Amino acid sequence: MKFGKPVMAMVLGAAVLTGCRSSGDLVVDQGVGVTAFRSTCPAVGVPDYTGDVTLFRTAGSRDASNIDVTASLTNVNTTCDESGAQVYSASSFDVLARRADVRGARQVQLPYFVTVVRGGRAIISKRVGSVTLNFADGQERAQVSGQGAAYVDKEAATLPDDIRRLITRRRKAGDADAAIDPLARPEVRAAVQQASFEVLIGFQLSQDQLAYNATR
Repeated sequence: MKFGKPVMAMVLGAAVLTGCRSSGDLVVDQGVGVTAFRSTCPAVGVPDYTGDVTLFRTAGSRDASNIDVTASLTNVNTTCDESGAQVYSASSFDVLARRADVRGARQVQLPYFVTVVRGGRAIISKRVGSVTLNFADGQERAQVSGQGAAYVDKEAATLPDDIRRLITRRRKAGDADAAIDPLARPEVRAAVQQASFEVLIGFQLSQDQLAYNATR
């Protein structure tokens, strides 16, 4: 799936993310006075506009009366193993679907992607899979579970020691930089961005489907 620049910014910049937090690497999104920690596990989430898909009976018409199948990707759950040199993140999710015409048994395949992004915009890897929904005769709704996994280099996801020292160094009242947020320093911001990884999961949409989700 190729995104144009505006769409890429929309998809990657608007991701709703959750992460594993424990001792290991700094949480640096809380401004001055960093007190929390996170692991090297990547944040995981579904980017805006990619968690739903709408299939139409005939191309060219987006009227509600032309809708064939709608589906949502939800209930994302993630486990993470950071014991080795490669951090392994495994996620499961549910796809809930509804069809307009309930006559006859039917199978519907929906593709999805699992993408690793570094620094908010650099795509490190991408895998595409699919889930199969089975509608029984007369059945309006169907549900299926899917899964995805990704690896992140642990060394790359760890802040350099000198940057960690800059962030965590204790400052005393009266020090020249006591009131200065270390995260305001360009080199610190750049290092934090480079060490930040995300795993994004969503439906593999066409440009038209993505545009429909963004404007409906």
